[in-house]
Amino acid sequence: MSTQPSHSPDNGHAVAERSEKRWAYFVIAIIVFMLVVVVYSGLHWAMMPPSRVETVDPSRLQMSGEFVESNLGSAVEPDGSVVVRFIAQQYSFTPQCLLVPADTDITFRTTSADVVHGLLVTDTNINTMVIPGYVATFSSSFPQPADHLMPCHEFCGFGHQTMWAHVKVIDKAAFFEQAKQTRRLSCVSR
Repeated sequence: MSTQPSHSPDNGHAVAERSEKRWAYFVIAIIVFMLVVVVYSGLHWAMMPPSRVETVDPSRLQMSGEFVESNLGSAVEPDGSVVVRFIAQQYSFTPQCLLVPADTDITFRTTSADVVHGLLVTDTNINTMVIPGYVATFSSSFPQPADHLMPCHEFCGFGHQTMWAHVKVIDKAAFFEQAKQTRRLSCVSR
């Protein structure tokens, strides 16, 4: 018979050390997996980066510059790109309905006339904050004709619940045909 006990202190220490190493590897694997998911989501799903920092005087929006009322809505620029300009203000978006073409890259430019607003377009990845004094610029496209709601998702006062707009996506050919007839497009010009 053996005079040594079957569970020596050296044996227990080795078992504990192996167990701790396994758990450490498991935790490292989880961290690496989470980093891969974040990078994949950011690159593959084209999450919106912060808008470039561009300032505007909110007290003079409707008087001159890019955001005068006659310049709001959708427009085909001379280079053929589509740009949509609109203003968020308590408790509405101007214009109330944005007309855009399907299957086309669209640049959205917006600012706030008064307080911080937020907007999102349902069934898309469009989601941004609109801050007075800054122009929020983001790009997106819509694969097919549809109607989307665009509510304000940042509490902006007691009328906040009524602040919403529509994004009406129409056929690409129909949009560009209408753009030949008028400089600025909105849902009411249809």
